[in-house]
Amino acid sequence: MPDNDGSGASTERTKRLAITLIDCYTRKDREGLQQAAAGAADDVADVTSELKVFASLLTRRVQETGVVFKPADSREAVAGAVADMLPPEVEFAVVTAWEAYSVGEEETAERFTNGDPTIYMHMLAAFSSAIGLAVYKEAELVSTLRIAAGLEE
Repeated sequence: MPDNDGSGASTERTKRLAITLIDCYTRKDREGLQQAAAGAADDVADVTSELKVFASLLTRRVQETGVVFKPADSREAVAGAVADMLPPEVEFAVVTAWEAYSVGEEETAERFTNGDPTIYMHMLAAFSSAIGLAVYKEAELVSTLRIAAGLEE
């Protein structure tokens, strides 16, 4: 959503926050993740929307490269990405919700979030990190996402 002056700064901010969340999962930066999540607190829906775009982009990229990444692989990868990065109850909710979401059970996934929109945000950021690392090196992933988002380094 653009700022009141129409500059689009808010959209740029949400893209940067989404990329930062993915980057923190990629680098296993727990402190940075906490800061980024706190920064996204007022814009969770917008950041989650950007994360959906990145997750779709990276999923397409994996498909194009021929790397096999099945739902079971994504469940394991998301679980690995969030391990020790979140409080245990949030980690459990993210992993459990992703297990349902990854096989198309969105209503079940929604139940596991207990109405907490940050669960989806973490779920998509962790997935984007995991699937992105299937085809990119750590530094390439963040750079590619910035380019795809139209952001300057």
